[in-house]
Amino acid sequence: MEFSPKSKLLIVDDSAFMRKLISDFFADNSKIEVIGTARNGKDAIQKIQSLKPNVVTMDVEMPEMNGLDALKEIMKQCPVPVIMLSSTTKSGAETTLKAMENGAVDFVAKPSGTISLDLHKVKEELVHKVEQAVHVSVAKLKKPIGQPNTSVGNATTSLLKRDMIFRQSTITLPKISERFSDVDRLYHQKQPLNSSKKILLIGTSTGGPRALQEVITKIPKTIKAPILIVQHMPAGFTKSLADRLNQLSQINVKEAEHGEQLQEGVAYIAPGGYHLKLKKVGSIFEIVLDNDEPPRSGHRPAVDVMFESVSKIKDFDKVAVVMTGMGSDGSKGLVDLKQNGNVIAIAESANTCIVYGMPKAAIETKLVDEVVDVDDIAQAIMKYMP
Repeated sequence: MEFSPKSKLLIVDDSAFMRKLISDFFADNSKIEVIGTARNGKDAIQKIQSLKPNVVTMDVEMPEMNGLDALKEIMKQCPVPVIMLSSTTKSGAETTLKAMENGAVDFVAKPSGTISLDLHKVKEELVHKVEQAVHVSVAKLKKPIGQPNTSVGNATTSLLKRDMIFRQSTITLPKISERFSDVDRLYHQKQPLNSSKKILLIGTSTGGPRALQEVITKIPKTIKAPILIVQHMPAGFTKSLADRLNQLSQINVKEAEHGEQLQEGVAYIAPGGYHLKLKKVGSIFEIVLDNDEPPRSGHRPAVDVMFESVSKIKDFDKVAVVMTGMGSDGSKGLVDLKQNGNVIAIAESANTCIVYGMPKAAIETKLVDEVVDVDDIAQAIMKYMP
């Protein structure tokens, strides 16, 4: 059996209690070794340069140099995957989103304020995200939002053909594939979307705030479709995400509200803690927020739940987009969408994904029509809009 060295973790927090608590989370971890701690942002930059960690956890709010300012310097001087720890206050959420824009891989919300005595509630989430962050490409995190991806060849920056992707795919999902009696018919179905109503559905997770900013800000205000978005995020952060995107976009972006009527040119982001569903009431369509249905694969909101709900509405042609994220959320729901209507499916390419989990799972259903870099997703979407 080959010896596999552990990945090195640096913990950055101004609280000695929090540094000890987080260190204890990894005491018996077979993949991660804590190699040091830092008291603030300045200390963190020095420690990163000397200790060369593979991953960093960093508090957002610290004296002398806060987490956001430190992150900006880290990404310039000594880039490394960083997981932010944030309070759920409005200012904490806004700062966390700025950190994601500036290169943080992901974040974990502290259960109760700056010094969370009950941080053990998010131990599993934090450990999992740290383990995954080790595998993230720092080059992708450093790429400024809005700039084209120039690190890959022209063949992969253009729209890729599905059959090329099928040949590259190494994992299959037979249970999903077997649910189709005529996969070839669906595979070759290239008819344009042509019904009177269109709806755009977007699902994403790790790396999603950056990806959403890349896509949503390029969608014109004239789009003749409502937009439903599921971004895996806890309560308290989705409102700040919606407000941030609304400031930057031509279209209106808001956190979805229970019972509100769908409108064209408006993007509705599922609130943390609620599944986002759709129902028809007479001739109008209303948003349903559901916190009774359990989380799906650990997520509420879940992309699968949104896709499944919208698949029951026959009035729309659908464009479904799956972007960067861990796991496979969205792939089962994509099957339901494709079985129940005229659907174009778009997946983000491995070239630009921070984590190539959800798009990979969607592609492996063999139901994805286009695979594109995140820079080109808005353009791909608009091809199917009137």
